Amino acid sequence: MLKTTGATFLAIATSFFILHFSPPPKSYYHSLFISSSLSDNASISHHLRTLTRRPHVAGSQANAEAASYVLSTLSACNIMAHIVSYDVLLTYPDSRSLTLTPSPSEPPITFDLKQEIYEGDPYADVADEVLPTNHAYAKSGSVVGPVVYVNYGRVEDYGTLKEMGVNVTGTVALARYGEIFRGDIVMNAFEAGAIGALVYTDRKDYGGEGGDAKWFPDDKWMPPSGVQVGTVYNGSGDPTTPGWASSEGCERVSVEEVESSGDVPLIPSMPISGADGETILRSIGGQIAKDNWQGSKDAPTYRVGPGPGVVNLEYNGKQVIATIQNVMGVIEGVEEPDRFVILGNHRDAWTFGAVDPNSGTAALLEVAQRLQKLQRSGWKPRRTIILCNWDAEEYGLTGSTEWVEENRELLASRAVAYLNVDCAVSGAGFHASGTPQLDDLLKLATQQVQDPDNSSQTIYEQWIQSTESSLIGRLGGAGSDYAAFLQHIGVPAADMRFGAGYPVYHSMYDDYTWIENFGDPMFHRNVAVASVWGLVALRLADEEFLPFNYHSYALELQKRAEDLENEMSDKGITFSPLFKSIEELSKAARKINYQKKEIKEAKGWTSMWRNDHVKLRELNDRLMMAERAFTDCDGLLRRPWYKHLIYAPSRHNDYGSTSFPGIDDAIENAKNLNTAESWHVVQHEVWRVARAVKHASLVLDGKLT
Repeated sequence: MLKTTGATFLAIATSFFILHFSPPPKSYYHSLFISSSLSDNASISHHLRTLTRRPHVAGSQANAEAASYVLSTLSACNIMAHIVSYDVLLTYPDSRSLTLTPSPSEPPITFDLKQEIYEGDPYADVADEVLPTNHAYAKSGSVVGPVVYVNYGRVEDYGTLKEMGVNVTGTVALARYGEIFRGDIVMNAFEAGAIGALVYTDRKDYGGEGGDAKWFPDDKWMPPSGVQVGTVYNGSGDPTTPGWASSEGCERVSVEEVESSGDVPLIPSMPISGADGETILRSIGGQIAKDNWQGSKDAPTYRVGPGPGVVNLEYNGKQVIATIQNVMGVIEGVEEPDRFVILGNHRDAWTFGAVDPNSGTAALLEVAQRLQKLQRSGWKPRRTIILCNWDAEEYGLTGSTEWVEENRELLASRAVAYLNVDCAVSGAGFHASGTPQLDDLLKLATQQVQDPDNSSQTIYEQWIQSTESSLIGRLGGAGSDYAAFLQHIGVPAADMRFGAGYPVYHSMYDDYTWIENFGDPMFHRNVAVASVWGLVALRLADEEFLPFNYHSYALELQKRAEDLENEMSDKGITFSPLFKSIEELSKAARKINYQKKEIKEAKGWTSMWRNDHVKLRELNDRLMMAERAFTDCDGLLRRPWYKHLIYAPSRHNDYGSTSFPGIDDAIENAKNLNTAESWHVVQHEVWRVARAVKHASLVLDGKLT
């Protein structure tokens, strides 16, 4: 008779239990998450209609009610949910006026500055709740001056005007939206000597081409009276608490100190409609603008001025310390509760916000409802998942920035990744941006989700067919709530959406009717965004090995460094320190990928629980912390809040996505000054980036020198 030891019996019993009673693998739940049985376009439509019934700017009662709706929905999903409030400086319009005197012999024209209600508008009863058109944080004041047309208001546009002999000093700059962030349009006007700035929505970019062009509600285009409002603040977070959270009773800097920071404009500005912009353009004489400065085919000929048209711009804003509310939902991890996978979207809108941002809010709530269904089926995440619904993003990424600043140290040591969806859907075509170690993960997720516009293919297949340039963009711009996570503390991040820009952006026509008719008529694209977003989050939360590939990062840095070297070939700048560091990063990436494989192959169920879980944790920590090494405590020159030396906004375009922003800024400055000292600063910035890349390779390698 065979003798059975206690250890043998335990092994047999455990094997029997695993065979007959073990839960399904995590991949089963991931497939279930994206299945049609869990997705619900009707629920998404309901969420969106509810959230966009009224305008809900940050600090308003309507936005507080929207926060309550998000909170109750998360709570109904059995997700631990709570509100985190901050008291922040917001601005609202008090009074404004705009008058044009076309010429000394013509009577003045006073603009009504109103967006028109259309016949049958279902939101006409609440249209008076829409804020009067304005720029948040605009300088209050009154200016009178001749108008100069400055195209998109970029630095190079002012260079063109200088070459044409046009003096901008003492004028009011008229710029059209597009190409760069509106705050930089106003800042560039100030630096060129203008005393005020008007920013209009040109038909060529937003109104449809041709004399027979239709606009909303008959087509997707911006109506002639439509105005793109928005912030002109160039910073992140509450301007009165730069670098720390706006908690109750906190320290605040004065309004004078805010103005001296360089992040708020020092000249009055105002957004105006395409119709009003065209009226002003007709009053401008002088030289004819270049062909690529002209408008649509049936527009008047654009001239640069100055004058003879003269405008009188008056704006008075009121500054308020208002309470904003972030809604947070937490699904605690079972095995690694101290590792956070964070999903975020903002809730506040300039008007109704159907695309921006509440298509994303509806997707966030759809993800939450599907996760609840997974939990009912037995799923439990390995790591903690945090669902965030931010407030006051439109003013300056305020809600997310305050939360990150308040929780900086905890997030820096525990956050795995941040996944952002702002405008989830504005049309067809999938787009994603992210830090390069997430590239493979984004591609794999889109290979598993059906294209909402063609059921015979996946999103990935549509994606690669429609993209001429790089498939995955980068997060150098500060256009949404990933900024504080990536650019301030160095957390890997991604952002995704369907559709690119859309014509009624930040106007009162961004409502449920627009998205139902033009953006996503069946809400299938919104379902698809939720599927990709949630699937990426599930893999980050559940996989034993974090699905990061830093070899992709090294390849991306190599390409960008080569581009810079070619650009600077005649300037005496050496990039050899940077190339050496990138090669070390590539070696470290290959090494850690091999270590992953080694642990996987050696891992039996017994050795796993005795030794390999320690190795696994340590390896994952290296993968998680390597992104932090790209940050520098001193931050960018004259912009210390931005700590990341690889991805941050361009100094002259907050939306602009660049790699090596410190190097780019130094090059731009050196080209203007062309002094030995300015070119020395360029070389110093190359060294700074090289050191950061080396730090990242050392973190991946996991050994002290």
